[in-house]
Amino acid sequence: MDPRCALTIAGSDSGGGAGIQADLRTFGALGVFGTSAITAVTAQNTVEVRDVVVLDVEAVLAQIDAVLEDLPIAAIKTGMLASAATIAAVGARLGTAGLPIVVDPVFISTSGHSLVGEGGVDAYREHMLPIATVVTPNRDELAALVGRRPIDVTTTASLVDAALELARRYDVDVVAKGGHLEVHDEVVVDVAVLAGEARLLPHPHVATKNTHGTGCTFAAATCGLLALGVELAEAITLAQQFVARALAGAADWSLGAGHGPIDHLGWSSS
Repeated sequence: MDPRCALTIAGSDSGGGAGIQADLRTFGALGVFGTSAITAVTAQNTVEVRDVVVLDVEAVLAQIDAVLEDLPIAAIKTGMLASAATIAAVGARLGTAGLPIVVDPVFISTSGHSLVGEGGVDAYREHMLPIATVVTPNRDELAALVGRRPIDVTTTASLVDAALELARRYDVDVVAKGGHLEVHDEVVVDVAVLAGEARLLPHPHVATKNTHGTGCTFAAATCGLLALGVELAEAITLAQQFVARALAGAADWSLGAGHGPIDHLGWSSS
């Protein structure tokens, strides 16, 4: 039997912890055949992003078309789209794909480097959120998408409120990640808004500096599970478990001097 296939549209991370590299490892760990369309090439490591080369929109669309015209893609994930022009073009192309689409609105790297050009947030609002099956922002990305400041989203209650606003405004399911909020009783609380209803998704906090790629990995795991035919609510729960295991597996790693990668390698042997 052929494996199920998924497509990631994202940037390349030379350090290997996030982006296309993390997405493809996540797909593979779940038993999904991964394909890719690269939007940008970054020169980065665990400490910093040194350079970003954004690919032409035509080159990105050519990759997407080449994959979709030949391979039986069952779900799509978008990550770093790098420019407003690329966001608009990808949104237009995927709007007719008729597939589950997981939108991870990547604006800023773990090291604080901007990963989307001018007009990027507005382009996400106009072109990507209306076609998304689910959008998976962190606290800062969620705040930007609903026009708030990050300091206005500092509690679980305010995260719920912002997630509900995003879901209602764009008629989209949302998973708002709570990793940037304060940790209470060693628990991190994510928020899911599915079919307009908010639910809390608590999970144990893993004390580690190795967190590079957690957002990419969660979105890719959700996408991979959707490709396997898992319903969205269950896919979100399993993706959360995937990231928790990946964080725990790499908690004591010392790869690089900054925010190290997480462990995508142990899931399939669980």
